[in-house]
Amino acid sequence: MNTDTDSIAEVWDRVVGTQPDPSFAVVAVTGLVALAVVAARGPWRVARNAVTIAHEGGHGIVALLTGRRLEGIRLHSDTSGLTVSRGKPSGIGMVLTAAAGYTAPSLLGLAGAWLLAAGHVTALLWGATALLLAMLVMVRNAYGVLTVVLTGGAFFLVSWFAGTQVQAAFAYGVVWFLLLGGVRPVFELQAKRRRGEAPDSDADQLARLTNAPAPLWLLLFHAVALCSLTGGGRWLLGL
Repeated sequence: MNTDTDSIAEVWDRVVGTQPDPSFAVVAVTGLVALAVVAARGPWRVARNAVTIAHEGGHGIVALLTGRRLEGIRLHSDTSGLTVSRGKPSGIGMVLTAAAGYTAPSLLGLAGAWLLAAGHVTALLWGATALLLAMLVMVRNAYGVLTVVLTGGAFFLVSWFAGTQVQAAFAYGVVWFLLLGGVRPVFELQAKRRRGEAPDSDADQLARLTNAPAPLWLLLFHAVALCSLTGGGRWLLGL
């Protein structure tokens, strides 16, 4: 009997295997908790760091996929962030990179909802851990390292040590948070632009790159966030 082979097979089964769907109560409660975190000012100020990780990670992933050279990512204690990439200062690669930030949390939430609807809870947790580990390599400031390590550590601990019910509750809570948390920053950006506080926002950069007005890009961000929430929510609730 090959113990090593058996162990690898067991780990593989944990990752790609399906788990029983949690009860509707678990799905609903995790959604309500996520909604409370996003809606309340105090919890949101802390939890928004996770949205910033997804936002800047989106910029970074698309920069690499479009052939740009990723120089580094910085995450700040005020929940702002900065991703620096090198390459052609205009063109489709730069446009896609700039557009990826505000859409990333919602699209990641939508992908997560699809995985959970298929019963791949552990795959979601391990995939998130791997993405955070890859992002950690590109973070260039101490606060950013701390937030990514803490977030990745939470995913790793739950995926490796927690029981299936705890894993499911955690995964559903995270996905609900990404879907709901992807909506609020777009409204916040819209309010800042109305007050003239965000002259160099992603929407304004896209306006300069494409000659399409910034409100049109805000409309796109809203559409992606709300459509992802609708579609992802239906998957999570089994509708």
